[in-house]
Order: sequence, then structure tokens, then C-alpha cells
Amino acid sequence: MSTLAKLHNWNELTRETVRRGVERVGFRGDDVMCVMNWLTPGMQVNPHRHTFEQLVIIVQGRVRFHLNDEVVEGGPGSMIRIPPHVVHYAEPVGDEIVLNLDVFAPLRDDYRHLVDYQRDEFEDARA
Repeated sequence: MSTLAKLHNWNELTRETVRRGVERVGFRGDDVMCVMNWLTPGMQVNPHRHTFEQLVIIVQGRVRFHLNDEVVEGGPGSMIRIPPHVVHYAEPVGDEIVLNLDVFAPLRDDYRHLVDYQRDEFEDARA
């Protein structure tokens, strides 16, 4: 069984294109998943909701978050909690690409494909 930590860099992972102007990669632990999103100004927005909580941390750029009828704007260091069942979407402000780190616990089954590159880290732990 391997106990060595494996270092990963989101800039070196293959990005998944979600829709026009949105790309993402994932990273996981046993019961938590982080998803780095690249949000390009002029991106196609996608109002949606889900049954789980989402934590958002803005790493780069400025973004406007729409949550139901409320709008909040933030930049690097800004954090927001999106409760379950709240309709929400993000919209970059200005010309800079936004780096938006989402945190989900437990892991999202619909995002597991984003962390396939880590499979051996978790298969080794079960041996």
C-alpha cells in the first residue's frame, strides 16, 4: 500500500469543457471534492439548482453570483455558500478569466469522471 502523497496541479490537468466559456478540473479526497472552474467573460450562463450545498471560493478575477433574486459580487478571496435547492449561476465581471473553486462534500457522483486520474490513490488505500 502506498502512503506517499501525490502532488497534482490544476494547470496541468486536462480540462473538461462544460459549455461556451466554462472549463473545469477536479480533485478529491475520501469524502470531499474540489472543482476548479475557468469562467471566461461572455460565457454562456446556466441557471440551475441541486440538492446539495456548494461552497465557492474566488481565486482570480471578479464575478457576480445570482442566487434566486439576490446578486452578490466578489473578487479574489471572496467566499459564498450556496444552499441546497437555490437557483444560482455565476457571471464574470470585467475582462479577466475567473478562477472559481467549488467544494462539495460528499463527492458528487456526476463529477467522478473529473477525478479518474486519481483512481490509483484510492485503490491503493483499500489494499
